[in-house]
Amino acid sequence: MELRVLNYFLTVAREKTISKAAKTLHVTQPTLSKQLKELEQELGIKLFERGSREITLTEDGIYLQNRGQEIMTLVDLTISNLTNQSVISGKITIGGGETEAFGVIAGLVHKLITDHPDIKVEIYSGNADDVLDKLDKGLLDFGLVIDPVSKQKYEYKQLPPKDRWGILLNNKNPLSKQEFVLAEELKEIPLLISNQSSVDNQLAEWFGTNLHNLNIVGTYNLLYNASVMVKEDVASALCIEGIINTEGTDLQFVPLSPSLYATINIVWKKNRVFSNAANQLLTLL
Repeated sequence: MELRVLNYFLTVAREKTISKAAKTLHVTQPTLSKQLKELEQELGIKLFERGSREITLTEDGIYLQNRGQEIMTLVDLTISNLTNQSVISGKITIGGGETEAFGVIAGLVHKLITDHPDIKVEIYSGNADDVLDKLDKGLLDFGLVIDPVSKQKYEYKQLPPKDRWGILLNNKNPLSKQEFVLAEELKEIPLLISNQSSVDNQLAEWFGTNLHNLNIVGTYNLLYNASVMVKEDVASALCIEGIINTEGTDLQFVPLSPSLYATINIVWKKNRVFSNAANQLLTLL
């Protein structure tokens, strides 16, 4: 499969009609239709359902769209870094979970861009599972992850700050008036927890029980939308401190007692060949 044809496919998937995609790509409609038909024949699958008004993707088409976008992103990143070697320039891609510790990385990036203004930075937000998946695929240079997370196959540095766990509560909840919240006080109220795969064990150890014994009504990937659920008094969210600004809102963050902290690490693939821009950030780290 040629990259040119993959780009044709992604454009049609985005525009949803052959006519619009052909105009965007500056090719004729018959040429584009022929290329797509040959792509389906090459792969031995059906990629599109052709309706009267627009084209929709099959399940195989959706899979190819997701992976194809990753491939094209990696190609663009590679070209950018290869064609910008004469000066310290190019793109650095950084993924991270929600944590105030990202301020450490932001400070380093600020210094880097001040010294080398041709450097560009792309930030991806996601939990540790998302970030490590993109790191493994080569779509990220660095990932900022919150423990507990398995780091054996990566190079990493632990950052100085630590995140404190607590509970994000609606102000109507009596627990919001307390200085700390105990495990026993949380066992009956509806809870939202992070869907990061390795967090469960840490929280279960703190609670002293299997999480299935708690009243968990849902999970979240990033905290903002979960905080909206808390604001509407649907549930309370177990989370780390500082992600949601509660000042002047109907929300209150209350730390857990005994205190529970998580360490923060910046990780990268072992033996990864970095661009000159990414190498500069690694040097600062």
